[in-house]
Amino acid sequence: MKPDVLYQKLKELADKLSIEVSEQNFRSTGGKARSGLCKVRGRDIFFVDKHLTLKKKAQALASCLADMPIEQVYMVPAVREYIAACSSPAQADRGSG
Repeated sequence: MKPDVLYQKLKELADKLSIEVSEQNFRSTGGKARSGLCKVRGRDIFFVDKHLTLKKKAQALASCLADMPIEQVYMVPAVREYIAACSSPAQADRGSG
């Protein structure tokens, strides 16, 4: 699956789980920021650095989604396999910040 299609499918899955995906410019923070899930005013928001490659954005989002209750949510088998592959801690670190 192409990286842009995979990332879009992951964002759609996040939306099904009521998780907003927000691409932000982490370089403007002045500090070291990493992609991750936050709760803001009661909403779950996954912040991802907009300067990351599509592959790294997909890895970061997939590692987040791996910790969510996705067993009963329909998704393309390739997306489920990708999430499983990104669920290991070593792989997840590569997709961050």
